Amino acid sequence: MAAPRKQTTMTAAHKRALAEGRELGRAVRRYLDALDQSRPRRGRKRTSESIKRRLDAISEQLDSASPLQRLQLVQERLDLTAELDQLDAKVDLAALERDFAKVAKDYSERKGISYAAWRELGVPADVLKKAGIGRGSA
Repeated sequence: MAAPRKQTTMTAAHKRALAEGRELGRAVRRYLDALDQSRPRRGRKRTSESIKRRLDAISEQLDSASPLQRLQLVQERLDLTAELDQLDAKVDLAALERDFAKVAKDYSERKGISYAAWRELGVPADVLKKAGIGRGSA
């Protein structure tokens, strides 16, 4: 039978380091999420007007649709409403970029993230330069 494990408490320095790591991760995550949302998508770009027109068309079709068609139209309406909300929500990419640039070098060093990995995710070279991450960074 194994001996009972001795309980240890975290030092204040360890707790501060964990909190700092969470804060770094938060800033990086917010920027990468915003970058991903603003990335151009394939195909014709939807506008809020085109989404509203489609929502109007769905409202007209719902009355005469069969139950199965109604189900699909309701789901499409929910998807379009969510997309419209996302279009209307303005993301301040510049502020997120500034926050990212402040922490990205430290985050990269802690996690072993290379310049190439950031670039592959779509982080612009000028943002990495502001963060102090160069091509030779590993």
